[in-house]
Amino acid sequence: MSKIKEFDFSKARRATPKELRFFKKAIENTFGIKRPFRGRPPKGPLLKYQDIHIRIHPRALKWARALAKKRGMGYQTIINETLLKHAA
Repeated sequence: MSKIKEFDFSKARRATPKELRFFKKAIENTFGIKRPFRGRPPKGPLLKYQDIHIRIHPRALKWARALAKKRGMGYQTIINETLLKHAA
């Protein structure tokens, strides 16, 4: 038997029109757009990544994947962080 009980929506109140306007305005202020936003907010032009194709030595790729698994992140993030450290 599940310990989680379903919420009884028959006892829930509806949001007032004033509350709905407030929520819409909060979304617009947060994301700077006039429509409800879904997903991650868009990045600025300087923060966008470029899609490329690159050939990497198998040992380097094995290292990046092992470190990524240990850190719980993607191997491309590891490669990107390493390149950014050396670029500065």
